[in-house]
Amino acid sequence: MSKESILNKKSISFLEKYLNNAAPTGYEWEGQKIWMNYLKPYVDEFITDTYGSAVAVINPEAKYKVVIEGHADEISWYVNYISDNGLIYVIRNGGSDHQIAPSKIVNIHTKKGVVKGIFGWPAIHTRNKANEEAPKPENIFIDCGCKTKEEVEKLGVHVGCVITYPDEFHILNESNFVCRALDNRMGGFMIAEVARLIYENKKQLPFGLYITNSVQEEIGLRGAEMISHTIKPNLAIVTDVTHDTTTPMIDKKKEGHIENGKGPVIAYAPAVQQKLRDLITETAEEKNIPFQRAALSRATGTDTDAFAYSNGGVASALISLPLRYMHTTVEMVHRDDVENVIKLIYESLLKIKGEETFSYFN
Repeated sequence: MSKESILNKKSISFLEKYLNNAAPTGYEWEGQKIWMNYLKPYVDEFITDTYGSAVAVINPEAKYKVVIEGHADEISWYVNYISDNGLIYVIRNGGSDHQIAPSKIVNIHTKKGVVKGIFGWPAIHTRNKANEEAPKPENIFIDCGCKTKEEVEKLGVHVGCVITYPDEFHILNESNFVCRALDNRMGGFMIAEVARLIYENKKQLPFGLYITNSVQEEIGLRGAEMISHTIKPNLAIVTDVTHDTTTPMIDKKKEGHIENGKGPVIAYAPAVQQKLRDLITETAEEKNIPFQRAALSRATGTDTDAFAYSNGGVASALISLPLRYMHTTVEMVHRDDVENVIKLIYESLLKIKGEETFSYFN
């Protein structure tokens, strides 16, 4: 691969459209349509399942199956209770952060369309300075300009409506991508770019490649669990985000040292198949792709776990993208890391012969 940028104007345009679309957990399908439309020129066919996971396939007739995977969903809220005076109380749909909610604008998704609202909060002048109450799921609330429950309901809002933030994509200092839901639509973007490179570079793969965008990761890896049984792959390379630990209030002794701009993060964990991981690290060293390492106790907390422990055990590895401010509306990644994750997955795929067992006993 050349050291020149592999992201072109079409790539960035797709990324922006893909990120700006709302795709909360359980409601991913419009984002999946955008993703599939972008991939259509580069793949042979698509697989979709009942809950919305989408798979773009190259060489569908091949017996040996390789997955590269990201997840499509973003964290959100549900309407849980509407008070008599027209205020909306919420519960999480995924790991939404209650501390960032006050003063945020929200989109409430209804059958009549999007209803705008705001997370209100008592003014600083009115709060008890000696004993200030912190934001928590029980006390944050949405105001959509209504005085009664009936007014709210006339807008089409009801218990169970899903709520997202409208914050859109932008670039800071030329090299930092910022948006809500980079976790993990950056994964879906990066695996799509891998497929594009395979097509444009006219690479003939000796296996079937299943570019997989799973749903419902944020509430327990559910989409990957389902689609793994559909595909029945021989190996899986998963990409998700991980924490940049160089910003304030993060303990490196606990979280490790990971830094935006210093390269993809290769995971060490029980769910990571060691021989497959070695193939990836050796590829990075051979191709001069910078990378970092992370040790993960017990579970990776990503779709890697779902693939690894499916179908009697699937050789799986995790390549993570460093990210600042996870589960906020200003998640930040470095463009160099994005490109290097794409390169590392692409080059690793070119090392796979389509007959490996990755057995420790050979």
